[in-house]
Amino acid sequence: MQLSHERPDYPYSLRTANGHSATVNNQVLQRSFILTPSVLQTDWPAAAAEALDPAALQPLLALEPEIVLLGTGARQVFPPAEAMAACLTRGVGIEVMANAAAARTFHILAGEGRRVVAGFILQA
Repeated sequence: MQLSHERPDYPYSLRTANGHSATVNNQVLQRSFILTPSVLQTDWPAAAAEALDPAALQPLLALEPEIVLLGTGARQVFPPAEAMAACLTRGVGIEVMANAAAARTFHILAGEGRRVVAGFILQA
């Protein structure tokens, strides 16, 4: 059986993500970042899901998503209710998961053409 590698039809492809690093296209990231299929912001100051407040999610919401994926590192950690409400009160869905699961979900949603924004928290 012959296999072929299918390239996505959007500029930014998340190749791998764990609690400490991620690879977007061929760029290795070691600080928290925001990703859409067409935008990469490498300067997101989020350091821990437990410390997120509504203001920390504003850069993600400014990209006008229909769904936010929040990758919280090596394991799933829910942010405070106020941070979750920042999305939900705007009619934006939010899913919280470990980075590896968020990376897989990002590709599925991006491949479907959904307006997905993902924030990945990376610990140093």
